[in-house]
Amino acid sequence: MSAWNGAYDAAWLQAEAERLLRFGTVGRHPAGGFAWLRDDGTADTDRDVELWITCRMTHVYALGHLLGFEGASALVDHGLEALNGRLHDTANGGWFASVDTNGPTAPTKGAYEHAFVLLAATSAVVADRPGGQQLLDNALEVQERHFWDEEDGAVVDVFLDPAFGELEPYRGANANMHTVEAYLAAADVTGDRVWLERADRIVHRFVHAGAGGHGWRLPEHFDGQWRPMLSYNRDQPSHPFRPYGATVGHAFEWARLALHLEAALDGVHSQLRSDAASLFERAVDDGWAVDGSPGFVYTTDWDGEPVVRNRLHWVVTEATNAAAALYRATGVEDYAASYRAWWSYADDHLLDRDAGSWRHELDPDNRPAASVWAGKPDLYHALQATLIPRLPLAPSLASALAAGHLDASTG
Repeated sequence: MSAWNGAYDAAWLQAEAERLLRFGTVGRHPAGGFAWLRDDGTADTDRDVELWITCRMTHVYALGHLLGFEGASALVDHGLEALNGRLHDTANGGWFASVDTNGPTAPTKGAYEHAFVLLAATSAVVADRPGGQQLLDNALEVQERHFWDEEDGAVVDVFLDPAFGELEPYRGANANMHTVEAYLAAADVTGDRVWLERADRIVHRFVHAGAGGHGWRLPEHFDGQWRPMLSYNRDQPSHPFRPYGATVGHAFEWARLALHLEAALDGVHSQLRSDAASLFERAVDDGWAVDGSPGFVYTTDWDGEPVVRNRLHWVVTEATNAAAALYRATGVEDYAASYRAWWSYADDHLLDRDAGSWRHELDPDNRPAASVWAGKPDLYHALQATLIPRLPLAPSLASALAAGHLDASTG
């Protein structure tokens, strides 16, 4: 199949990537790491520096460096300095979830944040930035020592103390999903197939066994024995990381990751493509314009009824990514049509041509809102949406850019 040929051509996507990268350049926190970005594009330096944002922005600017974006290398180096410095727990290993000028502000060590440490490290190594290999070596060791559970074939979630002594009796899909992304990148960068095999085990647990056993609405929350907690956070339905019910955007994200995995495995598991298609179809049916207005709802209950109807920008980016990936894998025109429709929606409602970046949240009538997310914290989802349609399904993004696969034919 030839390279992606959607409604928005490579030049348009490249221009959007550069627009996003320009917006984020002010995110450099003077004390180290990256600050949370406000709606107007200014950096909120009064907030704690959060590990996940610093990791995601380091990853983003490593991709920017590989794209040839001027000044990106200095921003990667700035992120690496913080990840190898003020955010790194030299006493206990791992990384602090957040810091201020006086030091750590949270005691926890979470798989979600540590997945992004690994992703940032792999991208920095591919970008050949100083300090990248040091970060990667440490990140892989922490995955082995603390997060990967060989018996369960997944990662645990949150340690409640800095010394990794007390594990919360909770297991989550979100942390495992981003760990799959990081493990696929680690397999590419290290050449060690064990990370690919572990990604495969995680995907099988959550997609084929998990979502497939619940009508393709993927359970997000589990107790310490991996029993689904389908009523978890019913009283906090708008939680930004652990919302109640099925999360529409995560279905798209898992679908895409299943296709990346299939490509990395050279089609070893034939069910991955059909699983991805089933997840995609359920997410579209449950999420797109189900309340009479365009856009995807954030979450649904287990019967597919909307719970949180606000529209989050990252859900649309993952929908376009999944549609592009399924089109690339299958050549089915319906996926290309969905991709075009959702990019058109994003262009109309989410891309902020005045203040920059994307509006991160809209209400059910597509007006700016902030009940789940305030501001425009980082660029991770939006930037990747400009790249995934232009790259093959394997290898992972940084490795594919370094290999010259951007806008190249894939077969």
